[in-house]
Amino acid sequence: MCGRYALEVDINFLIERYHTIINEKNFLQKEEVFPTDLTLIVRENKGRELSLMKWGFMPGFVTRPIINGRSETIDSKPTFKIPFLYKRCVIPATSFYEWEKVGDKKVKRKIFIENEKVFSMAGLYNTFKDKEGKEYEAFTIITTEANGTIKRIHHRMPVILPKDKEDEWLRMDNKDLLTLKEMLYPSKERLIIE
Repeated sequence: MCGRYALEVDINFLIERYHTIINEKNFLQKEEVFPTDLTLIVRENKGRELSLMKWGFMPGFVTRPIINGRSETIDSKPTFKIPFLYKRCVIPATSFYEWEKVGDKKVKRKIFIENEKVFSMAGLYNTFKDKEGKEYEAFTIITTEANGTIKRIHHRMPVILPKDKEDEWLRMDNKDLLTLKEMLYPSKERLIIE
């Protein structure tokens, strides 16, 4: 699971890092992004762009936002199947958080990649309607089983895309389900837990 993450870099860094064509002016850095917050994602939409979106899918049948989708079933669950084919995105992050059970308490741990200012979590986005019937876009983060570093804290972690896979993930003409699913593995990066 990924229930919180951070994005603590400025907009100009993100534009350069992801080679985006659109400058989203209303972005504020956040030490902690919460579900339902508006934050930046990267997608292909007549060019590479940064877009502000709400975190959490809200199809009509749920009462709480769906903030994560499991990599194992992302291509078969009705909520994710179409976005997996046509609406993939990356979610820039500087770290993510998990809670470690220590005795009777849960301790929040900050996790980041050594020597990387920003990394990309695999995600999907889609369009939903609010209570007034107004359309808005929202994203969800894809999770996978935890790697060896994270396992001691939690059994799941976000899918962190290697830099050399980001373009392939974002390409909307890529409909090769096997190739796409093969990208959804536990991170091999050196993760640091604080």
